[in-house]
Amino acid sequence: MKEEKKQILGHILACGIQMMWGATFVSTKVLLSQFLPVQVLFTRVVIAFLMLWILFPHRLKIVDKRRELAFAGAGLFGIVMYFMLENTALTMTYASNVGIIVACAPFFVAVIVGIFFKNEKPGVNFFIGFVIAIIGIAMISMNGAKSLHLNPKGDMLAFTAMISWGFYSAVIKKIGEWDYPTAAVTRRIYFYGMVFLIPVLIEQRVSWNMAQFQKPEIVLNFLFLGVGASAMGFFLWNLSTKWIGAIKTSVYIYVSPVVTVVLSVIVLHEKMTFVSVVGAILILTGLIVSQKK
Repeated sequence: MKEEKKQILGHILACGIQMMWGATFVSTKVLLSQFLPVQVLFTRVVIAFLMLWILFPHRLKIVDKRRELAFAGAGLFGIVMYFMLENTALTMTYASNVGIIVACAPFFVAVIVGIFFKNEKPGVNFFIGFVIAIIGIAMISMNGAKSLHLNPKGDMLAFTAMISWGFYSAVIKKIGEWDYPTAAVTRRIYFYGMVFLIPVLIEQRVSWNMAQFQKPEIVLNFLFLGVGASAMGFFLWNLSTKWIGAIKTSVYIYVSPVVTVVLSVIVLHEKMTFVSVVGAILILTGLIVSQKK
């Protein structure tokens, strides 16, 4: 594939994946009424690993065994720490707080990737677009709220999750330079995610009630999270990062709050307010400005 087509497709994939990931909050909320956060995460990780193994059964041959540390780091930062910290933060602080902090991920990615990779430093437009988008995100997240309630412990966990995502992005960029098959790379990352989650399962003495999986809504939501959002989502996200870079890819995280507003109108029948519309416009404007050279 020509480089120009890779660039265009990389942007399309990054935007599309964020639209899909924006819908995962609905599925996760349904499952959390029946399962613990670590149960939801481990189950979707196992489903994703098995799906990637079916689609790409070839072994990943790594000559330099030291590179295994990078795959382990990606599994730790991107699968375990990010999701566990974010889910735990949601149980301790307001969703609006976490929503605003999560949307700051492109900033953390830009800073951390810029430290390790001198050829991918963000320009002035990136930070201008970041400020515009954050204003829009704040308008959507705090729409209808009188004030931003702070819970230092929960908010700090959300910030730590974003730092973890920044390190994950840097590691994925490095792995992308080795030119391994993206499906095999993603599968290896999920393998380490499973390994690191096992001690958490043991510590929390987690057990599954298989009768719960007889409910169609439970099975469908797990399949969506495991096959769609995790297996295909991370595979395409890693491919997009490989093609257009970690910073450009991360900017599409701004799309997620817009998806949340649209889904809340369609699924939850909430009203689309003027503030939400203005916020969505600011987010998209910030996205466009950030991508300009």
